[in-house]
Amino acid sequence: MAERKKLSKGIYNWLFFSVVIVSLVFVNIIGSVLYKRIDMTEDQRFSLAQGTIKFLSNEETFNNRLSIKIYLEGNLPAELKSFRNAIEDKLQEFKQYAGNRIEYQFIDPNVGSEGEKQSLFESLYDRGKGIIPMDVVYMKDGAQNQLLLWPGAVVDYGGVTVSTIQFLPGTSAGKPYYLDDITEMIDNSVKNLEYILVSSMRRSIQQERPRVAFLQGHGELSFAETQRARALISPYYNIADITLNDSLAALDDVDGLVIARPRTRFSDKDLYLIDQFVMRGGRLMCFLDPLHIDEDTLNRKGATHTTRNTTGLENMLYDYGLKINDNYVIDANCAPKAVPFAKQSLIPWFFHVLATATQHPIARNLEPVSLKYASEIQFIPNKNLLLTPILSSSTNSNVTGLAPLVSLSMPMSYGKNPQLATDPTDTLNQRCLAGLAEGTFESHFKTRIVEDYVNNPNARKYMAKSSSEGKVFLIGNGRFIRNSYDSMPARNGQGYMYRPTSFNDLRMDRELAEANIPVYFGNQEFFQNMMDYLMGDNSVLDVRSRQIDVHAMDKDKVTNDGTFYKIINVILPILLILLFAILMNYLRKRKYTQL
Repeated sequence: MAERKKLSKGIYNWLFFSVVIVSLVFVNIIGSVLYKRIDMTEDQRFSLAQGTIKFLSNEETFNNRLSIKIYLEGNLPAELKSFRNAIEDKLQEFKQYAGNRIEYQFIDPNVGSEGEKQSLFESLYDRGKGIIPMDVVYMKDGAQNQLLLWPGAVVDYGGVTVSTIQFLPGTSAGKPYYLDDITEMIDNSVKNLEYILVSSMRRSIQQERPRVAFLQGHGELSFAETQRARALISPYYNIADITLNDSLAALDDVDGLVIARPRTRFSDKDLYLIDQFVMRGGRLMCFLDPLHIDEDTLNRKGATHTTRNTTGLENMLYDYGLKINDNYVIDANCAPKAVPFAKQSLIPWFFHVLATATQHPIARNLEPVSLKYASEIQFIPNKNLLLTPILSSSTNSNVTGLAPLVSLSMPMSYGKNPQLATDPTDTLNQRCLAGLAEGTFESHFKTRIVEDYVNNPNARKYMAKSSSEGKVFLIGNGRFIRNSYDSMPARNGQGYMYRPTSFNDLRMDRELAEANIPVYFGNQEFFQNMMDYLMGDNSVLDVRSRQIDVHAMDKDKVTNDGTFYKIINVILPILLILLFAILMNYLRKRKYTQL
């Protein structure tokens, strides 16, 4: 009887052991085929944005195989190995939605003969248009090592190489990075991996690019002054300069029209062409300064008058539900201004508003948007239009009178804790600085016709109402996307060439940077989001504007409680192992004592 009991118990143990082994093998097989992880972070930093999921799942626009060759492989330091694994994790997540339409391969560029490696390096570099290499110096086994890194990828779509991805910045000749110095770069790149990959894929599969035109001929910002903004959107849109010149067909093949800071009046003919462009479903983006201010006079004399700058666009935009006022918004949430020869070298400059973002996808979770001398936008109710504020001032804000006198002494009169509104916490004090109108528009010329065009046999049929849903964006700041630039003689000796300065005006203010005050702005992301939203491509809006909360470390808590947590981390695992061993020994003794 005892022998039979012992035999059955042995069979049971072996059977249980076999089931465990088979289950583990089965789970590992499934795990090698399926990829799934659970994001338990509060801000969902390890989950894909809805825009990314929609983009990857859309088999109509993303209908071919996209191959990504990543040149981060081989004997890498731990930090770079971790970065390489982060890229693979993100691509694995992408494959959950794109399936076999995405394939990737990690390649070690330092494998092969010298000739093979040199050929590959030249191909990757592609005369500066491809991946820029990075020289990294690091310590290993007490010796200093140098590694030539190619921190990027080559993207093929439909069997054709279409673009490259640069994950980390390249280095200049003879100026290598030390591994400790690039830790922050690696962290930032990991945080932005989703955007880097999605924007590159989007650029790679795009077959037709919408055409966006910058209007000229009315004193608008020039090509040189908008080069940085153009560079931000040029990978996804065909950019052109348009001068209307009374041409009926000037806007025929234009999908989006940018009017940036016009300073002369529009003729009725030009307004009619723009109006009919909107009626045909075109996207209109206006950056207007209804007032002119001479900052040189302000800085030299301490005060200056403003003058009205009437272009005629204001009346047309009023009919589209958007009104811009001839005033300035002043806000306690502002950037400082350096004032030489004053008791207080830095003053809160209420006229340099750091705009408060709304929850609209264009502005959500961006850095404050810098608006110098911004005017108020108001909405004109219209049952056919959805009117949405995109940027606003803070609750501690107000507006000046019409065409005001601007004085450097103004902030001094408000003291250290300026209160610009009666109740600085009342949301009714918030002033709209940028607004969006969406829906069916009625023509500005519905009660008055431009005879030269309407009676022209070559003119299109006049449209009194928009044929499809349109979008019109207005921001009360014309200099919003202006960049400073350098000029140089052209190579052919005729005229000049222009390029933006190395200082990014869409990120920082030069005057503040020179005073060692690093205030960062979200202007360039805002401009990109605005363009994508109005042109109908929202695939990267969620990614670009998602909020990742990086919580600051409590240094006092680390100092006071650090030793306690170190002891817990060292002692607790050992105690748990000892307790487990004692428990197992007790159970074993009890079991065999009974037998």
